[in-house]
This record gives sequence, C-alpha cells and structure tokens, in this order.
Amino acid sequence: MDDLIVAENLTKHFGAVHAVDGLNLGVSPSEIFGLVGPDGAGKTTTMRLLCGAYEPTSGRAVVAGFDLGHQLAKARQATGYVPQRFSLYTDLTPAENLAFFSEAYGMPRAKRVARAKELLDFVGLTAFAHRRAEFLSGGMKQKLSLACALIHRPRVLLLDEPTGGVDPVARQEFWRLLYTLLAEGAAILISTPYMDEASRCHHVGLMNHGKLMAEGTPHEIVQPLVGHVLELAAEPQRAARQVSGAFQGVADVQVFGDRLHLRVAEGAAQILERLPGALADAGVTVTHLRPTEPTLEDVFTQLLAENS
Repeated sequence: MDDLIVAENLTKHFGAVHAVDGLNLGVSPSEIFGLVGPDGAGKTTTMRLLCGAYEPTSGRAVVAGFDLGHQLAKARQATGYVPQRFSLYTDLTPAENLAFFSEAYGMPRAKRVARAKELLDFVGLTAFAHRRAEFLSGGMKQKLSLACALIHRPRVLLLDEPTGGVDPVARQEFWRLLYTLLAEGAAILISTPYMDEASRCHHVGLMNHGKLMAEGTPHEIVQPLVGHVLELAAEPQRAARQVSGAFQGVADVQVFGDRLHLRVAEGAAQILERLPGALADAGVTVTHLRPTEPTLEDVFTQLLAENS
C-alpha cells in the first residue's frame, strides 16, 4: 500500500540554520507516525513543509499522491493541519468556525450544515456549538481545531503537538478520536513532547537538529537498550543519584518519579552486586535495584547524549 505522506531528503535552511536536514519518512494509510524531539529539533518546520506553508530548500514531499512542488493545491485539499497554537477565530463559535472553513474549502452549501453537525458530534462539542471559542477550555479548543481540520474529509492529518498544555483526560479523549480516524484510512503525522503518546504510535521518529536519530516501532527502538537499564528506588533520592552517577559503569541516571533509571554500558551484574554497598556507605537506603524494561525516554536520552 502506497504511503500517503512521503518525505525524500527533505531539507529546509534558514540561513546557516539547517532546521530540517535530509529528512526521509513515510506514513501509510491507517497509521500514526510520531515525531519526538526537543525544542528546535525541526518538528514544526517539518509539519510546515508537508502542509505547503514552507518551500523546501531541497528534497521532495508527497501528500496523498500529490507532489507539493507541482500539485500544491491538490495536496492541500487532501490535508488537514492542526498547528501547535490555537489559531481559529476566538470571536466565532464552533459552529461558525466550521461554517467558515467549510466555505473556504469550497464544500457544496447543501452539505455544510450536515458535515458540521457530524463533526461537532464526533468531537463532543454539540452542547458548546454556540459558545464563543475564546470561552472554551484548552481541550475543547483542540477538539475544535481537529474538527475544522477534518471538515473537508482529508486523507492526511498533520498534528503539531496538538495536546500540549491539555489536561490528561482531554488528552485521552483526543487520542480516542485519532484512533477512530485510523479506522477510516487516514494517515496521521503527529509531533508530541509526551513519551506515553509516542508509545501509542505505530512508528516513531526521534528527531534532533533536523535529522531522525532513530526510527521504527516503539518496540524496535527500545531493543538496543534491553538489558542495559536498571531501576533504583532509594532515599534520599538526590544522594542516590549523585552516587549512582559517579559509579563506574553507569553511563547516565534519569529521574522517573520516585525511581531512578540507570543506563549501563556493560557489566550490569557487577553493578547490581557492588552499587548497593556504595549507596549504603553514603547513607542511602535502597528499596530495590533491579533490571527494568527500557522506555522510549531512556533511548531518547541516550541518543541526545550521543548526538549533542
């Protein structure tokens, strides 16, 4: 099955800054591809290249079978885009925003009202259809943005950190809507700062300095670290982190709530045997130290350290 989103050696330079640098990716129908990276990694620039807002310095982008370099209008007609910041008309209601975008996309007048009602029901905003957008909650605004992006029935969705600043319940609801769209054959490219969201994607690209450092399924990406991550629960945590970080064989220590993740290059068995003694000598009480499954955040932290 042909990919609905294709980037081939896609590059965008702003003077000396290579915001996107030779990017290659593909997203198939009924698939979510997650872009994860720090601020300045190139995620938003990638989205803007793929929606036609930016012209690439070099390379090629194809959306729904349309080359953006030659068929931009057709590609845009097949694309729904939700930017990072809420950009709809705050002085209009959800119903009025949907009416505006349905007309902007040239939908037949007879179909506009029915489509708007369908989308308001879909995103759960029917009861708020006549409330001005400025008075909607953050989660409601993001649902409205999604509804407006869907008004013309696009085959491709580009979502730039759509759940940033949204409460956990609204995030869950937003993802439920995305999975419903997958059943209809949509291809979704989403950027997210949340590793739990990245783990829900079919494929993930870990991005930095305009390049993909790693790409694959969440399972594939964490495999190189299997057997190289230890979980430490100890008090006081700050002292435990200092001792562990200085211990021979420990490459990195990251905080995960009340636990620490220790990334070890090799010799995990020796560290399991010797580190508790070093912690005890420093007055640290160890609850447990054991191997644990690596997370996407473990991998991302490692790759950032290697590529810094």
